[in-house]
Amino acid sequence: MKHEILTNLSKIKDDILSLSQYLYKNPEKSFHEFKAHDYIVSMLEDKGFEVTRHYLNIETAFYAQYGTGHPKICYICEYDAVEDEGHITGHNIISAISLGAAISLSGSLPKEKGSIIVIGCPGEFAGSSKVTMTKQGTFDDIDVVLMAHPDVITAESGSSMAIVPIKITYKSKEGFSYRNSGSYSALDACLFTFNTLNLLDKGFDDNSTIDGIILKGGDSPYLLPSCTESKFYIRSPKMEIACNLEKKIRELVKMTGNLMEVESNICIYELPYDELIPNKTLSRIFSHNLKECGIIDIDAPKDTNSGLSLGTVSHIVPCIHPYISIAEDKSLQYSSPEFASATTSYFAQDRVIKTAHALALTGLDLIENASLLNQVKTEFYNEKDTR
Repeated sequence: MKHEILTNLSKIKDDILSLSQYLYKNPEKSFHEFKAHDYIVSMLEDKGFEVTRHYLNIETAFYAQYGTGHPKICYICEYDAVEDEGHITGHNIISAISLGAAISLSGSLPKEKGSIIVIGCPGEFAGSSKVTMTKQGTFDDIDVVLMAHPDVITAESGSSMAIVPIKITYKSKEGFSYRNSGSYSALDACLFTFNTLNLLDKGFDDNSTIDGIILKGGDSPYLLPSCTESKFYIRSPKMEIACNLEKKIRELVKMTGNLMEVESNICIYELPYDELIPNKTLSRIFSHNLKECGIIDIDAPKDTNSGLSLGTVSHIVPCIHPYISIAEDKSLQYSSPEFASATTSYFAQDRVIKTAHALALTGLDLIENASLLNQVKTEFYNEKDTR
């Protein structure tokens, strides 16, 4: 069956690479990926997948399935681009890899032997639909989730940071700034909050950070700033730590409002991301298959200081998020226009096919070997029990 997967992949190679090129040439911002949605869904339907378009009433999401029953092997598609920047993080390649894996595996799998799931997850740069899907139970009945992310290096799946996004608003009286005496403005409260957080940061967990930006702070130096709005990302190695920091910030905002006699408000403005729990057994299986497919040099697990929406999924089902080098030039900067251009290179195309092959073989290993899947799940539940 492994040889059959390679044969299937060779038959759809041009379609998979054309998908990557199409997404690159038609970048769409988060939750507006209408062309990507229709293109990918049409490919899956043409290959015999049963597809639910606009999944969970998210216009550009989809849920596709081939086969019946368990095990259910899930591949993730991401396809949004950074507005006005294009595919600087290579989501066009993520979709190509996942579809290549899912379709080539489906062509070798008897429908009654298990299920291959492909989930289209829009909006990765705007809160991500994966988090919403997790809360709605999408992943509760799935056995494993597999995906690979383009990068400047090839590395095993590591961890990510938990993220809690908060918005702080202060409101005060209006008036002319030159008449301001004996009272505080909303801007005073905002700046006091930033300065206090900068000081308190020294006592936070070594790996925790709070990054903020002022979005609204007044329109004219002649007018008293009566309303300020700022947003922050709390990043921590674990959600528990991030939530404790959020609690402290809420206390600070309340205290600042009372102290300066201004109206204060704090809220969560996006869905938080849990930290990623990489499954080491899954990583080992995938890395073995990646080497078998011709990608030999694989670095140790790569931890990232950014948040990954897959982190939330990884608390429900075993997941991996390995990184695949798509450029021969190691000095290339990730998330740059040059990186986006590199996703269309011959080197990147070769990596797409090899990685899709490795992900398909990983799915096949789990379908054919029940004890291997049991090892993956045992590690997952043991890891959950220790957190």
